[in-house]
Amino acid sequence: VQLQASGGGLVQAGGSLRLSCAASGGTFSSYNMGWFRQAPGKEREFVSVINWTGGRTYYADSVKGRFTISRDNFKNTVYLQMNSLKAEDTAVYYCAAGSSWSGVLANRSDYLGQGTLVTVSS
Repeated sequence: VQLQASGGGLVQAGGSLRLSCAASGGTFSSYNMGWFRQAPGKEREFVSVINWTGGRTYYADSVKGRFTISRDNFKNTVYLQMNSLKAEDTAVYYCAAGSSWSGVLANRSDYLGQGTLVTVSS
């Protein structure tokens, strides 16, 4: 499975961005999909995960209430809507695919895509 994230950019604090991750080469609808991020000098951290149907989601406390994950299994794409952005949200954002829900949560996904940079200016 190949994953390509897009939609990053420069935004002012309080603004919004929507990230997209297009998947190819596999059965997208069978995977749990996750978003992770890595800020400069820090380890990669979990952001959010959605199950294969889209009916179950989970968020890191740091983004709960501000970010929304969703997916379109017809378009083989997962999204991350980010609102009320803060300077501390600045990071490279990666999407991931995993057959195990707990595996994705634990940063043990089967596939990890290239990232897209989000910069939030304060």
